[in-house]
Amino acid sequence: MTNDLKESFSADSPPAPAALAAKVRTLAPSMTRSMQRVAEAVAGDPAGCAALTVTGLAELTGTSEATVVRTARLLGYPGYRDLRLALAGLAAHQQSGRAPAVTADIAVDDPIADVVAKLAYDEQQTLADTAAGLDTVQLGAAVAAAATARRIDIYGAGASSLVGQDLAQKLARIGLIAHSHMDPHLAVTNAVQLRSGDVAIAITHSGSTGDVIEPLRVAFDRGATTIAITGRPDGPVTQYADHVLTTSTARESELRPAAMSSRTSQLLVVDCLFIGVAQRTYETAAPALAASYEALAHRHNPRTR
Repeated sequence: MTNDLKESFSADSPPAPAALAAKVRTLAPSMTRSMQRVAEAVAGDPAGCAALTVTGLAELTGTSEATVVRTARLLGYPGYRDLRLALAGLAAHQQSGRAPAVTADIAVDDPIADVVAKLAYDEQQTLADTAAGLDTVQLGAAVAAAATARRIDIYGAGASSLVGQDLAQKLARIGLIAHSHMDPHLAVTNAVQLRSGDVAIAITHSGSTGDVIEPLRVAFDRGATTIAITGRPDGPVTQYADHVLTTSTARESELRPAAMSSRTSQLLVVDCLFIGVAQRTYETAAPALAASYEALAHRHNPRTR
């Protein structure tokens, strides 16, 4: 992992205890195996690990004291002592009478009521994880760039392209010039036309989708402000991103592909981005939105025509 990536996840102050589990889920795929063992241990048994010294946790996880300290720092804590305090806080929160978690593993013979409960819980967890891990400084910078952009191009493939279309139509309704490109060839040929003052947004859960990375790279080279919305902050797409907005990395199962949970987290991020832009451009956004509602009113109530 690069120093830049480490710094991007080191906040000025340690993350709140409730954000620890989300941080682990987001960062674990990019950690070394030994660091993953430490991260999984503290997230799985915060009370037990809070009682351990740095030497004790190293012995428990079969790693070294240096690995424990590096893991703590990567998770956003200045040192192991700060991590232990967060673990104690998380353990207290978990023991405060909160209802037990519902597993998100859906079996082929589950009753439909159980499917609803499990999916609802998993969606809630995905949203909570994304909110806890979202860098509001990066989000603010992305909002500022989009609010003043001459033009906004959005790239996505598969389920991510649906999220891109959602963002584009929202931005268009408040008077901004925004286009979502699903065809990779058109995405690249349009990216060539971008320049300083324009914004390009790439949406890719894996962070390694070539059809999304290529137009973002072209936009980056042309001087546009580039934004990556991804579940992998260490993925190739971030090489060409001025701002990175991280979504949660949810567990994939046979009956629930990753595209479902990634879409949920991506929609939250684009909604945050859109609301931020609407706030910044309120004087023009509000009349534009009102006009679009009025233009469509007769479709919702034909008798008013």
